[in-house]
Amino acid sequence: MAHLAHYREAHPLPFVITHWINLISMFFLIITGFMIHFPFFGGLMGVVRGLHVFFGIVIFVNCIVRIIMSFFIKSAPTAGTREQVPDYKTWLPQADNKHQGPEWVKYYLFMKKDHPLSAKLGVPQKLSYLLIPILIILQFYTGMALWGPTMDWGIFAVGTDLVGGQMNQRVIHYFLMYVFIIFIFIHVYLANVEGTAPTKLMFFWKEHGGLVYDPEKHVIVGEDDLSGNIRMLEDDEVAELIEEANEEA
Repeated sequence: MAHLAHYREAHPLPFVITHWINLISMFFLIITGFMIHFPFFGGLMGVVRGLHVFFGIVIFVNCIVRIIMSFFIKSAPTAGTREQVPDYKTWLPQADNKHQGPEWVKYYLFMKKDHPLSAKLGVPQKLSYLLIPILIILQFYTGMALWGPTMDWGIFAVGTDLVGGQMNQRVIHYFLMYVFIIFIFIHVYLANVEGTAPTKLMFFWKEHGGLVYDPEKHVIVGEDDLSGNIRMLEDDEVAELIEEANEEA
């Protein structure tokens, strides 16, 4: 199957930066989290806890900033186009995702050869990515409820009382770490199942040629090899590509 082109407009530079911050923060949070739970190096625990709290604050602030930016920065609603809309709209249900949930699930489970041509994020991606900001905020809350300087603050103490004490709060915080670890593996799979072009774009802002998509008409209109010239496709070529893209194995 021919794939849609991957343009920088899909992931503006501020979002590339916040993605890098998330990656680095999660790496240090997971490593230091394990070291806190299994304190093999007692003499370093002060540094480890300090790093853990620091990156916890960083990822929380980064999450809030990313959410706010989605209302002020535009991004392409689908691959294959340089047209942009307010970014938050790409996280909501889109016409390009309509009735595609089952087809995407079949594709990810290897029950279907090709995935449907759709919005920038497939249905499973969109659902899982929408959950992450909620989990980051919840994980930050449980972390602050466990940290000595803030655990007695009213906003955190009430949460600890609701879950039945510090030990239960600690279990929730520890369990959520594994949720993030599982998500990372799922995220890597969902993002790269059709190739590494989306990852190269997100991490290194490297564009990749492919089919050109009209987000208003919801059809393929051309092919771009990034040479500066877009080859417009005839109607019969477009019909053939759409049929190929949605053909079940």
